[in-house]
Amino acid sequence: MHFTGSSLSPCFDFPTSCRLSSSVSICILQGNKTSVLSGVNQSVMGTGHSKNEERRTMVFLRKGPKLPAWEDALLAGREPKSLLKRGLRYVSLSLIMKGMTSTPDFLWGLHEVQKLNLSRNQLVVIPPSLGKLDRLVVLNLGGNCLKCLPKEIGLLRNLKVLFVNMNCLKEVPAELSLCRKLEVLSLSHNCISQLPLSFTDLTSLRKLNLSNNRFVQIPLCIFALRSLDFLHLGSNKLENIAESIQYLVNLQIFIVENNNIRSLPRSLCYISTLELLNADYNAIQTLPDDLYLLRRLRRIAWNPMDKGLHIAHNPLSRPLPEVVEGGLDVLFNYLRDKKEHN
Repeated sequence: MHFTGSSLSPCFDFPTSCRLSSSVSICILQGNKTSVLSGVNQSVMGTGHSKNEERRTMVFLRKGPKLPAWEDALLAGREPKSLLKRGLRYVSLSLIMKGMTSTPDFLWGLHEVQKLNLSRNQLVVIPPSLGKLDRLVVLNLGGNCLKCLPKEIGLLRNLKVLFVNMNCLKEVPAELSLCRKLEVLSLSHNCISQLPLSFTDLTSLRKLNLSNNRFVQIPLCIFALRSLDFLHLGSNKLENIAESIQYLVNLQIFIVENNNIRSLPRSLCYISTLELLNADYNAIQTLPDDLYLLRRLRRIAWNPMDKGLHIAHNPLSRPLPEVVEGGLDVLFNYLRDKKEHN
């Protein structure tokens, strides 16, 4: 997803550690004697030696604390608020691909920012100061090296979109469930095996991506998220889909490709809103007879981006492989006839 939109924030105190001005002092080394002169343009006076005596004088500039190279280049002498951009709806700040290993201190003073993109850096930690940006609506932390999220993320009560994909997370803080306005959440490509039960409070969540993690079963809290219309659980270690999947009555896209699933539950057939069901690359041998009830599945799909039924690369029992080759109508007619004769 793209992050656009911006606005200027009011003035704020620039953190002392990040100020660009630096004190300068001149050290004059003469023999074994060292004197420090404050300021500039001070002349070097004689010390009683012969005017013709050669004196070696070395002048060094000593500067105050410097910004990291990437941060200095980022600001280039400007105030941090100048990095903000004004859009039609949101105040935004993009620090994508800046080579950052830590977040700049000035960031937490930009209280106006609503869309923040810190993706594709080398961040290891997001500090608790994140909670200060309580106007955030969109936050992208994808493509970093994060092992955890601060519990203060729960203070972002206006957050609607959160990307933490492609990191090193093993768990998700329960406090994230306090972000009740959250609508889109991507936790893909991490090392997560479970979710907090408190996630049941994320009743506004519509799109959830948990692909490429370590889930052995679908977390129970997910079945309480009745607003979900997109659920991606591909490339995990799932062995089954619980019958409780039927409670996701608004689900339109359901992806469970590349798992170890052996069968599809009958209750899945009662989610009449399904337009894309991707169960490619599993261990499925049979299909539920009621699958024909999923009338919004328009075709047998082979392209991952296409809507329809994806059932390729499964050890289907005969005659299912031949039936599937005939297309979705042929498959549905076969399953309907099979049910009527049982």
